[in-house]
Amino acid sequence: MTAKNLARLGAVFAALLVLSACGNTIRGLGRDTANTVDATKDAGHRIARAAN
Repeated sequence: MTAKNLARLGAVFAALLVLSACGNTIRGLGRDTANTVDATKDAGHRIARAAN
């Protein structure tokens, strides 16, 4: 392999690593948002039951 090809291969691997990290972050953000919505909804239900 020439140095040019090796550099290209390294750049491709680096790009894949960065993209996979972004995917994990976005997936985690979606889970956190869903958990926040669920917790807020549960708190609202508890407040409504306490008010009755």
